[in-house]
Amino acid sequence: MTADDSFNRLDDDDYPAYTMGRAAAMLGTTQGFLRAIGEAKLITPLRSQGGHRRYSRYQLRIAARARELVDGGTPIEAACRIVILEDQLEEAQRINAEYRRTAKGATTD
Repeated sequence: MTADDSFNRLDDDDYPAYTMGRAAAMLGTTQGFLRAIGEAKLITPLRSQGGHRRYSRYQLRIAARARELVDGGTPIEAACRIVILEDQLEEAQRINAEYRRTAKGATTD
């Protein structure tokens, strides 16, 4: 991958652009928190060739939601489960909306 390829991928929500230190600073949390949500299987950061964790913007949004719940008093394991369920619900709603659009288009033809 060239430098141009890397630069062009910065708009990609799934591109692992952030180191653990930078991700923790952006979220206002500790690296330990990021490790904990990784151990809870909420997010799985990619690893650089040197073995360092790298996070995407999508993963940072998920981590931020978990942190919000934990800051509100929810245990980390429960917060991770809640975030997973919220993500699944959002995906199911997106799929349902697409099915409705498709079905509506089929009935008007």
